[in-house]
Formats: sequence, structure tokens, C-alpha cells
Amino acid sequence: MISLSGKVVLDDGSLLTDSASIQTVCRGQKHTETHTDMHGSFSFQFGGTPAPSSDTGFDAETASGGNTLAGRPDRRNLQDCQLQAALPGFTSELVELAARFTGYEYADIGRIVLHRLSNVEGFTISATTAQAPPSARKAWEKGQQQQKQGKWDDAQKSLEKAVAIYPKFAAAWSELGRVQLQKNDPAAARHSFQQSIAADSKYVNPYLGLTQLAQRERNWQELVEVSDKLLALNPVSFPDVWFWNSLANYYGKNLAAAENSARRGLQADPEHRVPKLEYLLGMVLLKKPDYHDAAQHLRAFLRLTTQPTEVAEAQKQLDEIARVSANAK
Repeated sequence: MISLSGKVVLDDGSLLTDSASIQTVCRGQKHTETHTDMHGSFSFQFGGTPAPSSDTGFDAETASGGNTLAGRPDRRNLQDCQLQAALPGFTSELVELAARFTGYEYADIGRIVLHRLSNVEGFTISATTAQAPPSARKAWEKGQQQQKQGKWDDAQKSLEKAVAIYPKFAAAWSELGRVQLQKNDPAAARHSFQQSIAADSKYVNPYLGLTQLAQRERNWQELVEVSDKLLALNPVSFPDVWFWNSLANYYGKNLAAAENSARRGLQADPEHRVPKLEYLLGMVLLKKPDYHDAAQHLRAFLRLTTQPTEVAEAQKQLDEIARVSANAK
């Protein structure tokens, strides 16, 4: 095993206030290895025999470069592996592992730099965090650690302290809303998310919280409105939000908007992280009706899903399309 460590930084020197995913890309296969702490630092072990991941196709052979010795990767095969960070609204430089690796036990790969996407206005980091006094940031960080430990009551107290010290602390308000959602207090969560947006209207996390609330309540109109605002700020990083926006428009009988959102979601999802976008677009096209294109997207969904109930439902729709098309001849 190799122990890798490093730090994620923003190209403009801004404070990183949200956890970024750290991903290996070996022979074209991507796998999330770990996440940074709130200051951008990370460390993880690489090259043993991790469990296969069905969503990425990453397996032990890929992780080790195809050749292992006592659980260690063959350094020569690290030529096929890169490291990158992932954070909504940013693009990452790629770090060649072979170029940074100098031994079998430990390697500090240095910095991974994130660059803001030019067509994105909303981010999962907020400028208000850097403006918060140290006591407020300390309470916020303590609340986040308590969340990870499942200490929801303690986390709420810490986050309430953070926003009491600094009422414009958007990230703390958003985290407080998440805790209140976890504690099944939707009214309080809604208030906290709204306070977060009032403090920083381009901070996307509270919009994500409000979309989750609308999903729970099956409030399709609110879901359309909130997700529209989020997607206007960041149309490239949230294919799952495009899915919910499309679904809400579908139930609201706005099929043109539902089709547009599903197609935009597929454009934002080249790795097919949200395969149900294919199914939903197929169902929207059935309503037009456009049987040919609907069938194409349902077949695409069948190639992506492995859930027996989803396979059965998609096949049922394809059988119905075939029946209707045959009768129309």
C-alpha cells in the first residue's frame, strides 16, 4: 500500500470551505478515494484490494495498476494513474502519480489546484466563511465534526452558536438546516436555508437543502422554483437536480420544460451518475408521443440500471411502445 497525502487549493487563493472529493483515475476508470477536511488536506492508502464499485467499474486490478506484490502496487504501472479533486463549480488539474511517487510507503503529492468554471456563478463555498470571526468558524467546524459523529443535538447547539456570533455566516446557516432536516424539523430547516441564501445568494448548498425539502413534501411547484434558481447559478455540476427539476415539471404537466431539463441533465452527466434521467426522458417523450426517441432512451436506461424492478418497468414500457407501434401500421 502507498499512503498518499496532499492539499487541495483554489487558484485564486480563496479559502476552501467545503470538502472536496479526491479521485483516482486509472486507465480511464474513476474512483473516489477520500474527501478533504475543511482546510483542503487529505490522506489515504492506495493500491491494495479495494472492493469493486459498481458505479465506476473500479476494481482491485485497476487500483493496483494490474500488478501487485504483497499488496503493493508496481510503481511502473502508476504511469496509468492520475489524481484529481472534485468540487461542484470547479475543474481540477490532474496530478500524475508516477511523477510524484518516490517510494513504496509514503508520498506527499503536493497541491491539487481547482479552477473556477467560467460559466458558473454559484459554488459550494461561501465568501462569508472567510469573513466570519475565528470564534464563529471554530463553532462551525465543531458542529461539522459532531454531525459526522451523529451527535445531532450537540451539532445544532454549535451551529446556532456560530450564527449567533456571525449572523451572515451562510455555511453555518446551511449546515444548521441540514441538522434540522435530520431531526425532522422542516420549518426550522427552511428558515435556516433561507437565512443562508439571504447571507450569500450565490452559495448553492442551501438551495440543495430546499430542493430536498420540496422533494420530501412532494411540493412540485416549489421544487421547480428552487431548482430553477440553483441551476441558473450552476448548470453543470448537478445532474441530479436536473432530474428533480424535470420530474417536478413532468408532474406539473409542463412537458416542454420537463424534456428540456432531462436533456440538460444528460449533457451534465457524461458518466451516467443519474441513469434515471434516461428513463424520465423516455417517459416524457412517450407523452408527446415520440415512440422512436422514447424507446431509444428507455433502452439506454436498461443498459445502465441493474435494479430488477427498474429493468422490469422499463421493459414494460418498451413492450407497450412495440404494441402501439405495431397497431399503428
